[in-house]
Amino acid sequence: MEKENSAVEYRIEHDSMGEMKVPADKYWGAQTQRSHENFLIGVGYETMPQEIISAFSILKKAAAEANSEIVPEKMTAEKCSTISKVCDEIYDGKLWDNFPLVVWQTGSGTQSNMNVNEVIAGRGNAIAGKKLLHPNDDVNMSQSSNDTFPTALHIAAALMIKKRLLPAVSKLVDTFKKLEKENKGIVKSGRTHLQDAVPISFSQEISGWRSSLERDIEMLKLSLDPLKELALGGTAVGTGLNAPEGFDKKTAEKIAKLTGIDFITASNKFHALSSRDEIVFAHGALKALAADMMKIANDVRWLASGPRCGLGEIRIPENEPGSSIMPGKVNPTQCEQVTMVAVQVMGNDAAVGIAASQGNFQLNVFLPVIAYNFIQSARLLSESIISFTDNCVAGIRPNKEKMHENLHRSLMLGTALNPYIGYENAAKCAHKACEENISLKEACVSLGFLTAERFDEIFHPEEMAKE
Repeated sequence: MEKENSAVEYRIEHDSMGEMKVPADKYWGAQTQRSHENFLIGVGYETMPQEIISAFSILKKAAAEANSEIVPEKMTAEKCSTISKVCDEIYDGKLWDNFPLVVWQTGSGTQSNMNVNEVIAGRGNAIAGKKLLHPNDDVNMSQSSNDTFPTALHIAAALMIKKRLLPAVSKLVDTFKKLEKENKGIVKSGRTHLQDAVPISFSQEISGWRSSLERDIEMLKLSLDPLKELALGGTAVGTGLNAPEGFDKKTAEKIAKLTGIDFITASNKFHALSSRDEIVFAHGALKALAADMMKIANDVRWLASGPRCGLGEIRIPENEPGSSIMPGKVNPTQCEQVTMVAVQVMGNDAAVGIAASQGNFQLNVFLPVIAYNFIQSARLLSESIISFTDNCVAGIRPNKEKMHENLHRSLMLGTALNPYIGYENAAKCAHKACEENISLKEACVSLGFLTAERFDEIFHPEEMAKE
């Protein structure tokens, strides 16, 4: 041990390039330290996502178990058990401060793979009380960074979609279903092009939001299948060099058991290492969800606009003061966070797509930035949707009086006159009513198209929205 600046204690670690001073209280080794010093880009802000590190812990545990069964003379029971214990600690978040590396590193993610290998070896040796594990020879046995990082990416992405995003969207769908039932029979003005349109029931409007999200759920589930194919076993270039026969299939089976997702080994490892089309497809589903969330949030804040100078057809929860200068102002803040998240996800989609196009020869070397953007999108959407559901949608209430007023002032109700006086005459009534600020009835009667009695007989706005 040696001290530097009389504050931090260091120990000496070595790799194939020589010796490095490493903080004595950390489990990482020389390769992690080199990366930590060489890539001072976004430090503390843009480190490798925890979800990726957790996925690595699943991968490394499964790989150790598979190696123990296939080559027990190399992966002994003691080594396998120790690796498994450390992986469980990593998965439980107990060693998170041992993963300091930033996204902006090597494009294969080699340094993050080695960070995991070194931490598992360092912590494992501390548990064993001896030099039991080597980061390359034991923890990385039968593997390469080139097949482990794509595998961790698929594991993390699939878990994010299944365990976090789908439950969040489903909760919002259920909340909209409840609102549909509560608001059945309330008729309001429809709107297209931000202009008045024919009537619609409020429950029908909500059903459009709900149905969009249900379709998003279908697309998210569809995107899971390609993600279930894992690159592990392809090692450096897809040939499987230094991986024993059956390692790929056996490890995938163990990952499936650990995660509850039916992962399988990729049928073509050359594709699995060099192409990221599965993650592009999955992020496309995230972008579709973001687009729908943008639409829904905008609808909600338009309908809640006011309270006196806007549409004011719904009331949403008042969560925070809306202005530092205007007393009493309350803003649709939950809608705004949704729309900002949607913009971020759409931007991330461009980054993911461009990065995925850079699979030169046998490897894509934009893996960390793909992982960073995908995980951010899935996390932001999950948390944003939960917040929007709990703090806004669950508290939406109709302003029935305003809906009724807007409905009966709408000139597009003239559409109901088409079967009786024709499209052109109905248009004349609408224009006259608008120009003279009179009702449709007054315009229709003054133009001589219908008597007042006949107008009342055929004109029933609430019946125009068929449920």
